[in-house]
Amino acid sequence: MSHPGNLIFAQSGGPTAVINSSAAGVFTEALAHPETFGKVYGAHHGIVGILEEDFFDIGQEDPAELVLLKQTPSSILGSCRYKLANIEEDDTDYHKVLEVFKKYDIHTFLYNGGNDSMDTCNKISKFLKSQNFECRVIGVPKTIDNDLAITDHCPGYGSAARYIATTVMEIYKDATVYNIPQITIIEIMGRNAGWLTAASSLAAVMGYGPDLLYLPEHVFDLDEFIDDVKRVYEKKKQVVVCVSEGVRTSDGKLIPEMRGAVRTDAFGHKQLGGTAEVLGSIVGDHISTKIRNIELSLMQRCAAHLASERDVEESFAAGKTAVKTAMNGESDVMIGFARPQSDPYQCEMVKIPLCEVANTEKKVPEAWISHDGNNMEQDYFDYAMPLIQGSPKLILENSLPRFAQLKFVQAGRA
Repeated sequence: MSHPGNLIFAQSGGPTAVINSSAAGVFTEALAHPETFGKVYGAHHGIVGILEEDFFDIGQEDPAELVLLKQTPSSILGSCRYKLANIEEDDTDYHKVLEVFKKYDIHTFLYNGGNDSMDTCNKISKFLKSQNFECRVIGVPKTIDNDLAITDHCPGYGSAARYIATTVMEIYKDATVYNIPQITIIEIMGRNAGWLTAASSLAAVMGYGPDLLYLPEHVFDLDEFIDDVKRVYEKKKQVVVCVSEGVRTSDGKLIPEMRGAVRTDAFGHKQLGGTAEVLGSIVGDHISTKIRNIELSLMQRCAAHLASERDVEESFAAGKTAVKTAMNGESDVMIGFARPQSDPYQCEMVKIPLCEVANTEKKVPEAWISHDGNNMEQDYFDYAMPLIQGSPKLILENSLPRFAQLKFVQAGRA
């Protein structure tokens, strides 16, 4: 590219335990090449920060604090759920992005997010090309949902899976401590893909897995669910069930919709939550026993204390690779992962065209789900177990984790 210019990095969508590890990879690598990138910016609240000229000069940060991003959960720059309109309907935002990039001499844009974020990358890249504006646009993947297409797995999933498996083990021990019958229903994130709920089955490797689990990939039959719970309850008197928040009945209804309408977000996604509570109420109508409903909610995506070391390091590598890809003059790709082999585990960085990953979803293969739809097969264990390995050596203060403390020197609105 004839004009390297400045670089801007932004985070979007739901946070993860390791999204800032990718930020650390981007910032440390970009700042190591001042001859290529005059300035390195971090946008505040994703694409919204770019539109509002609200971003930070990362070159003003303490390098040691940038390294601490590797153990800092959530999105350090702030996130957003902002959907760009189709350019045919409204091109206002696109022209604003171009205006900002010209004003601040930005010719490299790295966007860290999931499906919708890759769509944003793809749209902006196409528009900038149509305006003959040189800009390297690279997607940096993240999503605990593990549902980005083509890539073997996604940064954030291994850590969330490790947290879920560990937490299910702990809940199992607590839920079975008394000689009092009890049914425990654990609700786990997952709109259309059940990768997170599948992770609960990893607890079974240690002998404390759920008795039943249900994923969105398999149609949820309420009568079969009640029969499954009754069968296990009659045998054990203590039942642990894990269920994806996004399971749907044969007519496409989410479980909370059985009790009323649910709201939607800016992308038209129905806001989830309440599945365990509704199912617990229904089970209570059929089985007279103590029922405990647990929603893991935000904990499964912010639990850096149980992060997978492999996930941390791969996320960091994805950020560094994105910068190196831009330095090579490449654009219109997302950094993805390939697995040449599982035993021993190997991971390679690959470049996936944005147009192939934007607005697509990778679901749990049907062959990895048991025939009756309430457990996982060995293929899933072989896939997921390598992703949760290792415990990062955390820097602590007062026996508590030390998170990165950035100065956030404002660079926008000049």
